[in-house]
Amino acid sequence: MSMIEEPLYPIAVLIDELKNEDIQLRLNSIRRLSTIARALGEERTRKELIPFLSENNDDDDEVLLAMAEELGVFIPYVGGVEYANVLLPPLETLCTVEETCVRDKAVESLCRIGAQMREQDLVEYFIPLVKRLAAGEWFTARVSSCGLFHIAYPSAPEALKTELRAIYSQLCQDDMPMVRRSAATNLGKFAATVEAPHLKVDIMSMFDDLTQDDQDSVRLLAVEGCAALGKLLEPQDCVAHILPVIVNFSQDKSWRVRYMVANQLYELCEAVGPEPTRSELVPAYVRLLRDNEAEVRIAAAGKVTKFCRILNPELAIQHILPCVKELSTDSSQHVRSALASVIMGMAPVLGKDATIEQLLPIFLSLLKDEFPDVRLNIISKLDQVNQVIGIDLLSQSLLPAIVELAEDRHWRVRLAIIEYIPLLASQLGVGFFDDKLGALCMQWLKDKVYSIRDAAANNVKRLAEEFGPDWAMQHIVPQVLDMINNPHYLYRMTILHAISLLAPVMGSDITCSKLLPVVINASKDRVPNIKFNVAKVLQSLIPIVDQSVVEKTIRPCLVELSEDPDVDVRFFATRALESCNQVMMS
Repeated sequence: MSMIEEPLYPIAVLIDELKNEDIQLRLNSIRRLSTIARALGEERTRKELIPFLSENNDDDDEVLLAMAEELGVFIPYVGGVEYANVLLPPLETLCTVEETCVRDKAVESLCRIGAQMREQDLVEYFIPLVKRLAAGEWFTARVSSCGLFHIAYPSAPEALKTELRAIYSQLCQDDMPMVRRSAATNLGKFAATVEAPHLKVDIMSMFDDLTQDDQDSVRLLAVEGCAALGKLLEPQDCVAHILPVIVNFSQDKSWRVRYMVANQLYELCEAVGPEPTRSELVPAYVRLLRDNEAEVRIAAAGKVTKFCRILNPELAIQHILPCVKELSTDSSQHVRSALASVIMGMAPVLGKDATIEQLLPIFLSLLKDEFPDVRLNIISKLDQVNQVIGIDLLSQSLLPAIVELAEDRHWRVRLAIIEYIPLLASQLGVGFFDDKLGALCMQWLKDKVYSIRDAAANNVKRLAEEFGPDWAMQHIVPQVLDMINNPHYLYRMTILHAISLLAPVMGSDITCSKLLPVVINASKDRVPNIKFNVAKVLQSLIPIVDQSVVEKTIRPCLVELSEDPDVDVRFFATRALESCNQVMMS
């Protein structure tokens, strides 16, 4: 929007709004800073607007957050990269405020601007800013400075680089835990810009300080640094410096640090390589799987499959499987649930024999777990086991458990089983399905819970798609149509819904000969809900059947329903008749 487009919108008004008592007006004005800047032009933006923003001592965090965000994309409005330095003072002020999210946004915007600045400008303006913040009296400035070193460091001359490393080292030993936490969080980013010789000496000494910090909140952030630093170091240095730290952390007195190790262990294994993982990290991982704290066991259990992929099957069977057996009967349902969500992935790692002997009993015990989420997590991953042990064995062992779950008292469990039936059907094959699961699918259409009946109707349609119309005509359609005479109207409605879903799959001929007569018959039902659902179903059948059928059968039925005493029946019948007319016209 240029000045020509907005001649009557004075800049003074916008600047007045920035001083207004109403926070909403101030916010709106900040969000329109780019409009103000375009109207002012680049020079006046640099000389008037930016200094005004630097002096703007608004005390509302929402306004300051919006300002920090806007300034990050302001380079084009001040005249391009050569003038980017004018944006630094207001953002420097924002880096010192008390509210964390404002500081974080200001640091993010400074990083974005710094990444575009010319090298000489970085040395002249950006690096002094970082040094000022790092030496700030108030801890907030020092916290913010930690996030800027990785932008400042690469452009610095050698002497300045040494100074920046020394400053960062001081920040890692700062009196305030918040500063040390920020230093630990950003160490990985800073380390990625530091040259290899200094990485081993300076960065590793900073890392050692952080890993021995007396605050667990600092140590747990250092765990994240382990993986980042491990990727930067040579493998032998990684084993020498990072591995002992990981092993110590896995026995840390704070459960939060151990939890962090359990969460990050896979990344840490990638950093140190396969051999040290097998010799050093397997015992550490086993300790975490047997930790006293349930949260640590949950995190460790969730990584069990990933960890086994790094090991050879023998090691996994020898060390990890005993722990998995213990976890499958853990006192915490959340531990069992975390294990159930990943345990199926162990089957391809362990191979057929070990899966049959060792894993299958664990699957079955988890399938009978009293906690629904545990059972669901197992069922959702059945295909991974099927690929390893084959369908015959899987069906023999799992079928009783599936049948039990299909009749579970928790409706959400029954719902999950229904959703996996098409997947099971495609894996188990048509013969097995007919014998064992066909009756269950019909049973669900008469469930007490609507969501189950609705899912069962969709399930019937998906099975018809999977096995084809001929199979459906033999095994599904007759049983579904029989249920239309159920004395309870809610079950009759479910059948109407199932017919509307089956019709597109079954095709025009079967729809006209088998499904349509049932629907027409249902239009004589005494319950209005059934009648207006008949109108809806007939409307959905119009595109499927021939025009002659629409005229001879569907239209007369709809005309009759459109004169029904019930207002809803008349409404849906009239709407369906309109669809009829549109089809005729087209």
